[in-house]
Amino acid sequence: MNGKPDGGAAAGRTERKRGRRIVLWRHGQTSWNLERRFQGTTDIELTETGVAQARRAARLLAALQPDAVVASDLKRAAATAAELAALTGVDVSYDAALRETYAGVWQGLTHDEIVARHGEQYAAWKRGEPVRRGGGELETEVADRAAPVVLHHADKLPDDGTLVVVSHGGTIRTTIGRLLGMEAHHWESLGGLSNCCWSVLGEGARGWRLLEHNAGTLPEPVLGDDT
Repeated sequence: MNGKPDGGAAAGRTERKRGRRIVLWRHGQTSWNLERRFQGTTDIELTETGVAQARRAARLLAALQPDAVVASDLKRAAATAAELAALTGVDVSYDAALRETYAGVWQGLTHDEIVARHGEQYAAWKRGEPVRRGGGELETEVADRAAPVVLHHADKLPDDGTLVVVSHGGTIRTTIGRLLGMEAHHWESLGGLSNCCWSVLGEGARGWRLLEHNAGTLPEPVLGDDT
């Protein structure tokens, strides 16, 4: 040992990307949202209100000067992403892996209909048990397909770069849970996202951190001892 720093290790520390940010943005309002129908992979368009929500949110998110935008290919997410692309000039990449959870026979049913027809299954899901809602996907399977796509695009960001991911409430929640390393039965504790609101993950020394959740205004720096 010559006491000198390991050049390879030092280079690795220097080359590691820092300060990247992921904004996970839920799509705008649809008619099925208003009716409390489980949309899943059903391709429902935005309402006029949903388009207005997307335009308002896009004006805010454009101020972050995103380096990349990736979206679910379902109409409600694609139309939301288009509003940001129009303001920033950043091309949108579409990926079916960012679609909402496939929920089989639950899709198209209202919340009350699901509880009435599939009450035991619904209750088990709310308790955090692994449930194929309506015979569809497990939440862990949604994370298995969506999280790698998000990480793939985040990995291509420059230092301090920003990625905007336009997706769906359930997919966003499971992706956040996976990226934070949370156990799956705790993902429900993250809560849902309102239409056209977003959550922000920032890159720290020990991995991704949840900086904001279900936000509708621009992220603000955290000023305090826990930074």
